[in-house]
Amino acid sequence: MSGGLIGLAILMGAVTYPWRALPLLAPGVERLPPFVLAYLRLVGPAVLAALAAVNTVVVTDASGRASLHLGIVLPAVVLCVAIVAWRRNLFLGLIAGVGLAALSRAVGVA
Repeated sequence: MSGGLIGLAILMGAVTYPWRALPLLAPGVERLPPFVLAYLRLVGPAVLAALAAVNTVVVTDASGRASLHLGIVLPAVVLCVAIVAWRRNLFLGLIAGVGLAALSRAVGVA
């Protein structure tokens, strides 16, 4: 197991933390212009969508070629997005998506 990804995870946390912490740390953040508030509110979902798209749809083989992958993870992501859009609850959507993937792998479908 390589520790190369640990440094990347720490770097990504350091880069994204200020945007996530800004509403908690900045006094009067609610007085920012509406387009700035909308941007800050959408940073988290945009990052999650990018991570989900890269990790579920595109697979790289040993030679470095990328290919389209349509496994059980893609329906799990679609389920997660649908529940988040319907219930406005990210935690519930994540639980449903992970549950679908885990259940399908447990019964041998995926």
